[in-house]
Amino acid sequence: MAEAQSEKVFEMRTYTALPGRLDALNARFRDHTTRIFRKHGMSNVGYWVPQDDPLAENTLIYIISHPSREAAAQNWDKFRADPEWQQVAEESQRDGRIVESVEAVFMDATDYSQIQ
Repeated sequence: MAEAQSEKVFEMRTYTALPGRLDALNARFRDHTTRIFRKHGMSNVGYWVPQDDPLAENTLIYIISHPSREAAAQNWDKFRADPEWQQVAEESQRDGRIVESVEAVFMDATDYSQIQ
């Protein structure tokens, strides 16, 4: 394993949306979530949807970064407790739940990575 250049940690998250709910998930991220992430110390690195079925129908993959793993835990706690986020989550699910599952992986950039 290559050593990280700093304590900065990247977090890759893969969301599987319930059938027919990917557009609602993308709208929630586009209109609210990315801004609320920034408010709580999370840096938005990038957001992707797969090109090929079946994942193209229900999958959102994104990477955010945090100053450290400890900061990540604090950032997520602040995010979950944010009244604005709680309202957005509730309103966006009025027609039913959006997310079926979430997978999170914390990563360190290698010393040869262009992103640090």
